[in-house]
Amino acid sequence: MTGGTDTHVTNNSVTNQESHGTVDNNSNFSIGNGANNMGDAALSGTGIITGIQNSGNNVLIQNNTIVTVRMQ
Repeated sequence: MTGGTDTHVTNNSVTNQESHGTVDNNSNFSIGNGANNMGDAALSGTGIITGIQNSGNNVLIQNNTIVTVRMQ
């Protein structure tokens, strides 16, 4: 594809993202948690910024990002 060339036009689009994670049969004994801090600069960048925090134990963190780019 070169500048000004349109090979396909889509007017309607649906994008789905699914996550199916599990956390089972986990145990913790005498486990402490650390600090849960994000500094001022954590979200100050350019582009797509994601901040995920976790202050617990035996936690499943799932994150999905869908970026749709339409060039006209």
